Amino acid sequence: MLTCAFCGEEIMLEEDMKTHLLLSHMENASRCSLCSLSGVSYDELSFHISSAHPETQLGAQGPPHITPPAGRSAAANTQSHKTPPSCWAQDSCDTDAEATHCSDTIDCHKQDITSKSRASSTGETATATIQSPRRRQKAVALSNKDNKGFKYEHSKAKQKRLCSKREEELFSCPMCPQVCNSCEMLQEHVELHLQEQHSSGGSAQEACSPAMTSPSALRLSGEKRFECPLCSVVCMDSSSLQEHVELHLEHGAAVNSAAAAHSPGSDQRLARELQREDEARQEREDFKKLQKQFGLDGGGGYSRQMERSMEKAVARGLLGPAEFHCKRAEMMESLASGLDDGRTRTQAGDTGWGCGYRNIQMLLSSLHTIDAYAPLLQEKAVPSIPRVQSMIEEAWKEGLDPHGASHFNQRLQGTRAWIGATEIYALLTSLGISARIIDFHRPTGPDNSHPQLFDWVKQYFQSSRSGRLPPRLIQTSMPPLYLQHQGHSRSIVGLEQRRNGSLSLLLLDPASPASDTRRLLSRDTLPTALKQLRKPPRNLKHTQYQLVAVQGGLSAEEKQRRIVGSRTLCAERIP
Repeated sequence: MLTCAFCGEEIMLEEDMKTHLLLSHMENASRCSLCSLSGVSYDELSFHISSAHPETQLGAQGPPHITPPAGRSAAANTQSHKTPPSCWAQDSCDTDAEATHCSDTIDCHKQDITSKSRASSTGETATATIQSPRRRQKAVALSNKDNKGFKYEHSKAKQKRLCSKREEELFSCPMCPQVCNSCEMLQEHVELHLQEQHSSGGSAQEACSPAMTSPSALRLSGEKRFECPLCSVVCMDSSSLQEHVELHLEHGAAVNSAAAAHSPGSDQRLARELQREDEARQEREDFKKLQKQFGLDGGGGYSRQMERSMEKAVARGLLGPAEFHCKRAEMMESLASGLDDGRTRTQAGDTGWGCGYRNIQMLLSSLHTIDAYAPLLQEKAVPSIPRVQSMIEEAWKEGLDPHGASHFNQRLQGTRAWIGATEIYALLTSLGISARIIDFHRPTGPDNSHPQLFDWVKQYFQSSRSGRLPPRLIQTSMPPLYLQHQGHSRSIVGLEQRRNGSLSLLLLDPASPASDTRRLLSRDTLPTALKQLRKPPRNLKHTQYQLVAVQGGLSAEEKQRRIVGSRTLCAERIP
């Protein structure tokens, strides 16, 4: 803003200031803004200010004079040359402190002139009156004489620094003709424009949008603001500050995640994560395969598999529709009775998982023929596979083998679950029959063979013979042995010893064809059928084998002790 030195009016543009001086103070009669003098011309008013209001009254501060426009008189030019030039608003100052110093000089000058005008009104002698040109020159000489003590060189250098054109780069305001000598001053100046526009917009608009400004605008406005601790932005209220800081935090989190994604170890972490996902997927697939393999996938039990097998036979033309319904009716009748139909080999209904059930059927069938065990059996015939499953579940309910029961979730009926040595032990114990589990947990001979297994079986079958010389064929009353290994189970029905002392087990496999079993019933085909039963040590090369042997009956007390002991069921390990 520009301030007129004669009347004190503030004008924005330099062109408007020149017009104001021409119309108000040069062409028309002018009046002094510092005292009651009026009705004089521009030249007289300039002389009056320089003589009646000298700068010595301002404490060596330059008086507020203005350079008149072109066309003024020579006297005015002379007077302007004698007084130091003032600092105009459109002239760039070196520093903010110097610009403030200029405004302070004008204020001090006004105060001093006001005090002098009061003194003249109370009767004191006024220094400045309307004089002739000759008297004006005398007054100028007196004024110059009074200012001899003034440090003219210092004032001249300072005024030259304040008012001279800067050779540095200037910054013009985009909203008005104001020119600043630094970008900081220009920023504060433009912020003042924006504050004026914001205040003119009304309080309603101010309430709708939370204002943000810079710390410099905060100092100028003097109102309470909330400054961001992360940047220089200042908010009008606490809610705006909170939203602003949250934007900082969200941006920082996004930057950190992006940096972490492109960090040197990100590829390695991604590879490990993908590997874990692949391992978890493979584990789920393997578990499903195991469930399907062991009949725990919910695909149905014996009856459902038997029906599907007959349906496939009908689809291939191997079974007619009428025959299908007849066989299905027979199967349902057999399952309802709980008795086996006499076939002791795995077939369509239990293919792939029924070997354990078929072997326990053969063992129970043998026990029916032995007088010591027949009274202990509740069933007077061989039970069917679903009935065997039900009997094992009843043994679990009595408390036998709780660990094995939890493995099958207390349920076997309606499933195709495999059973092993521990389930056979639990079933026999629940029937009151004493049983042992012998675990040959590692090979004891060359080529992964188990000679100790063969020796133990020999001692088992010889325990019932007399001390006389054994004949070539010995028939004992010992029940068969249940032989379990990984993936399959068979029944040991005898032992063969050659003249050279080598031993072979006689194994009955429920998965063998029915025709091979029928050959054992004929004298003519017996030698050939025995070849299928003989298994020398070289044919048993699994790492681990388990035997279940029946050894008499159990009393009620012994049965109860066996039930309690089965909570931590342990097999007899050999060696």
